[in-house]
Amino acid sequence: EFKVLNYVALIPARSGSKGIPGKNIQVIAGKPLIAWSIVQALACARIDRTYVSTDGAEIAQIAREFGAEVPFMRPEELSSDVASTESAMLHFLDWLETQDGYTKGTSIVLLQPTSPVRVPGALESAIQEYELKRADSLVSVVERHPFFWKETADGLAEAQYDYHQRPRRQDLKATDKFYEENGSIYITRCSILRQNQNRLGGSIAFFPMSLRESVDIDSASDLALVEALLSKRSV
Repeated sequence: EFKVLNYVALIPARSGSKGIPGKNIQVIAGKPLIAWSIVQALACARIDRTYVSTDGAEIAQIAREFGAEVPFMRPEELSSDVASTESAMLHFLDWLETQDGYTKGTSIVLLQPTSPVRVPGALESAIQEYELKRADSLVSVVERHPFFWKETADGLAEAQYDYHQRPRRQDLKATDKFYEENGSIYITRCSILRQNQNRLGGSIAFFPMSLRESVDIDSASDLALVEALLSKRSV
C-alpha cells in the first residue's frame, strides 16, 4: 500500500556525458556509479521511495536492478547538455503529483550520482538538520577557509583577505568561515520547488560534509580518487 510520502529520493542521471562517456554506469569499487546513490537512499529509513530520472535504457535497467523505481523515461529535451537539473525535478514533480500518498508537504531529496561518497547516516543527518531548522530547503556544503585569491586584469594575484593579519585556522570564528556548495545532497519541499522553479528557496538550511565526501566526478582523475575512497566501504 502506498503510504503518505514525507521524503522521496530523486537521482537524476542522463545518458549523455561528454567528459566521461557512460559516466553514470561506470563501475567504481564494484558498483555502477549510479548504484552508490541508490543503495544509500534505500538504506535511509526516512526516505519512503527512491526514484531515478533518466533518458537512458541501460541506466534505467541498472537502476531497477539495484532497487530504484524508474516509472518513466525522461524526455529527450530535458536530457541535453543544456537542460537544467531543475527541469528534470519539475518533470518528476508533475508525475509525483499524480500519485497516491503525495502531499504538498512532501520533500524531494535530490542526490547527484556524480557525488557518490556519503558516509553512512549522512542522509538521515541531513533530513534531521532540515527538520530541526524547520527549513524549506537544504544544501550540502563543505567548509572552506577564507584565504581566497583572484586574478587581476593584468594576470597577477589579488588577496580577498588581509594577509598581513592572517588568522590561524583554528582561531577562525564561525561567522568568518565560508562554505562551498558541494553538489551532493539537496532537500526541497515540493511546494517550494513548484513556487520557485528552483531546488532552493524559502528558508534554506545547510548541511556541512567532509572534504572527501565532496568529490564531484568530472574527470578520469576524479574517478580514480572516488574509487579509492569507496573501495574501503560497502555503502
